[in-house]
Amino acid sequence: MSKEPTGAQKMFGDFAPKLVELTDKVLFDDVWEREELSKRDRSLVTVAALVALNRPDQLRHHLGRALDNGVTKEELKETITHLAFYGGWPCAMTGMGVAKEVFAK
Repeated sequence: MSKEPTGAQKMFGDFAPKLVELTDKVLFDDVWEREELSKRDRSLVTVAALVALNRPDQLRHHLGRALDNGVTKEELKETITHLAFYGGWPCAMTGMGVAKEVFAK
């Protein structure tokens, strides 16, 4: 039985195998599985960082992951609104636009 390719494998496959390996094995198999923070908390932290750093492409994926990890749409919108004052208004406006797009799907 074959395992479905990961997001990194779909994006970069043979083009950047080391980046795919690090993403899959270190980031998602190790860091995201550490018990010191729940996946829900990791999702909130990750979304906050991606909004503050204005990384909309990665934000799309992590908003969906946050919903899967138990964060509500209202909590995510409130997080992005809160970040307008700490990460910058333009970053929050971009982040909210991405959230609106993701939540509409």
